[in-house]
Amino acid sequence: MTEDPKPKGTLTLRTMAMPADANPAGDIFGGWVMAQMDLASGISAAERAKGRVVTKAVKEMAFALPVKIGDTLSIYTEIERVGRSSITLCIEAWATRARYNKMEKVTEGTFIMVALDEDGQPKAVPAE
Repeated sequence: MTEDPKPKGTLTLRTMAMPADANPAGDIFGGWVMAQMDLASGISAAERAKGRVVTKAVKEMAFALPVKIGDTLSIYTEIERVGRSSITLCIEAWATRARYNKMEKVTEGTFIMVALDEDGQPKAVPAE
């Protein structure tokens, strides 16, 4: 018997997919999903950096399943690496299907954030 997969990381953001975020077939735009992942990355990285962060890069992102209108999208974040000014995060997006109450991983990606000082220049991420 196989065990259902579970999300990796910490639940950082939850939101509902709405009709304004969808194409005529009812599939949510990938850009909207990616924006939610970017928001969650920013939240997690800013907490770790104890200040302002910006997105430097998004790597290795692939969509496995569509998100539909009415699904609850849950974004999980896990810090993989902390450099001098950068923070690399593994981000997973999971959809709880509105009609079936089933949770499925829809996409994942690697986001790289950079800590900034008050002047918008890269700054060192403080030790934990």
